[in-house]
Order: sequence, then C-alpha cells, then structure tokens
Amino acid sequence: MTATPSDLVIERPAGLYCPAGDFYIDPWRPVDRAVITHAHADHARTGHAHYLATARSEGVLRARLGAITLQPLAYGEVVVHRGVRISLHPAGHVLGSAQVRLEHAGRVWVASGDYFVSGAGATGDAGSAGDSSAAGGVDGEARALEDNLTCDPFEAVRCDCFITESTFGLPIYRWRPQREVYADINAWWSANADAGRASLLMGYSFGKAQRLLAGLDESIGPIVVHSAVEPLNRAYRAAGIRLPATTLLGDVADKSSLRRAIAVGPPSVQGSSWAKAFTVDGAEASEAFASGWMQLRGARRRRAVDRGFVLSDHADWPGLQRAIAATGAERVIVTHGYEAVMVRWLEQQGLQAGAFRTEYGDRDEASGEIESAPSGQTIEPRADVPAD
Repeated sequence: MTATPSDLVIERPAGLYCPAGDFYIDPWRPVDRAVITHAHADHARTGHAHYLATARSEGVLRARLGAITLQPLAYGEVVVHRGVRISLHPAGHVLGSAQVRLEHAGRVWVASGDYFVSGAGATGDAGSAGDSSAAGGVDGEARALEDNLTCDPFEAVRCDCFITESTFGLPIYRWRPQREVYADINAWWSANADAGRASLLMGYSFGKAQRLLAGLDESIGPIVVHSAVEPLNRAYRAAGIRLPATTLLGDVADKSSLRRAIAVGPPSVQGSSWAKAFTVDGAEASEAFASGWMQLRGARRRRAVDRGFVLSDHADWPGLQRAIAATGAERVIVTHGYEAVMVRWLEQQGLQAGAFRTEYGDRDEASGEIESAPSGQTIEPRADVPAD
C-alpha cells in the first residue's frame, strides 16, 4: 500500500520498518535493530545486530537463536528510541508473544504480530469494526475460558492504526470452545489406551505442542514427547507455565507402557522411526493432527491421519473482528493470510484499510512446513462446522 510521510510503519524489502525510530518489526532480512513479536521462526530470525522482545520470550528466543544481543522488556514497560515510545503487550499466541505499540508525534500504531482471540461462545455478531465496545455477546468469564492457557491472554490496545494478521481471515473459520476440543482429544486417547494402542498427536513444536499438553488428562496414561518439543517445555515451565509430566521415548524403561501412552511431536515425525517405535505387539499408533486447517474439508484425509482436531493459536474470523473493534483504530493494515478478504470487509465497515506484503507464515522448524492456506485448493468448511 502507498505510504504517507506520517506513517509510523512502512514496507521495506527487509521487513516492516519504522522510519521515525529507524528499526524494524519482525524483519525477514538481517537488520541493525529488530523488535520481535514472538519466537516463531518466521518472525524471529538470526542475523540481526540488536533484538528487543518481551522478557517472557527470552528463554525461547535464546534457545532458538543462540547468542544474540537481546534487550528484554516487561509487558507494558516503555522504552524510548529516537523519540518513539515502544511498548509490548500480550498477544495470546505463544509464550512471550507481543503486540508492538508505537507512539510518536501524537500518533499511536500497533503491530499485532500473530495473536489469538477466539469467537467461541459468542451469542451474536462480533459487531462492526468501528464499534470499540463490541463484545460479540461474550462476557469476560466466557472469554477467559477461551484464552490460550499457556501464555498471557490477548490485551486490546487502543490505537489510530492497527496492523493485523489474517491467517484465518475467512468467515468459515470459527473455533469451537477449547474445552470441547480437549474433551475430544482425551476421549480419543482414552479409547486408544483401552484398546491397547498408543496415540500419536502431532502439532507444531513451539506453542501448539505446549497448548495440547496443557489440555491432556494425565490419568489416562504416560505422556511422551519428541526431542524437538521437550526443550521448549522446559522454557515454558521455567516461565511458570504448568504442563503435565512428560518423558522422552529413550527414557521409557517399560515399552509395554506405550500401549496407554500419548506421544506429542511435530508433523515431521509422521512415518519416522520415532513414530514407528509406538507400535506395540503389532498394534500401530493411532495418529492425529491438531491445527486450525483441520477445519477444511478433506484436511484429515490429505494428512493421512485417523483424527483431525481443530485447535489454533491464531484468531478465528469473529476473533479478528473482535480484536480490531477493540482497538478503536480508524485505519487497519492487514498482513499475512487472507488479506484481500479482510481488507474488503474492513472497507465495508467504513474503515480505511490496506495490506502489507510480508514473508510470514507459521513454520515448524522440525518439519520445515509453513502454516498458510493450502494453495490451489477450494476452501470448503467441514460439514459439522457452521459457515457464515
């Protein structure tokens, strides 16, 4: 989109750039100063000279990026750089994830990074984007039940311009209450355990795996995790996030106990020797995949898994609407996802809207996969999911 001299954030080849402060937000090429919203690989990359991120994300960032020059910032703490006031606010996506608030010359912009707000439990429409009081019929207690249990919940930040993601920016994406999804996962695991069959649950190693673990019923059986997941579990526990007891496959002394086990690993383990190790007495593990993309018709078949669980760490369609409305922004810039659809909807609400071209998309390092809309595919909701 066309930038104006007063814009606090503009597009550049290296990433989203703040001219007044001479720094970037989640740049995809090496730069001198980078403000990082969270530690997923598409947003936090190696090669920058200086990093600014939340103190809550420090452990994961250092584990993933190695030796970096990092200035950690508490949520809500303000740092001033070249006259720009910078503060970081919870995004509800993964541990330490943040929205970036910029204030300069009387203007306030917020860059969301990736964020999670669910529309589950809403009794009405999310409201117009210009209605900052819109709550979509969800009271505070109901909203709290839908917060990501493994990180600080999304905090709406008032601003003049809001830069929002749109990973699931289509009306078909409406998340079920997470307690129902957890109940389905535990019922699947329990049925497999009763049949003497291990369960293999796949999800991205940082963020998704920990959210899955937080909802598991430990009384069903042992919980085994892949070596790509356990170091991140340690970072979560060090940050005070409660996760159930987990063990690595190599530390399981009694292999027969795997009959009742659930194994949590990244998507790349499917078909691997690690996954095959959960075959006990000829009974192969039942396999499942957890992702927002499981809401698409045929997604489970394409993944070649027994079960697909719809669980995402991104905002759904009503969640995006609710988050945008809560900012009170009169201008909204849309990034990665279904930008054109979201921009059209925003303009219909009477807002000034445009899009930034970015190189974001949730990557799981162990699999090298990008969680973006499947290309060349008709987007159809599953039969059991309500459409708009």
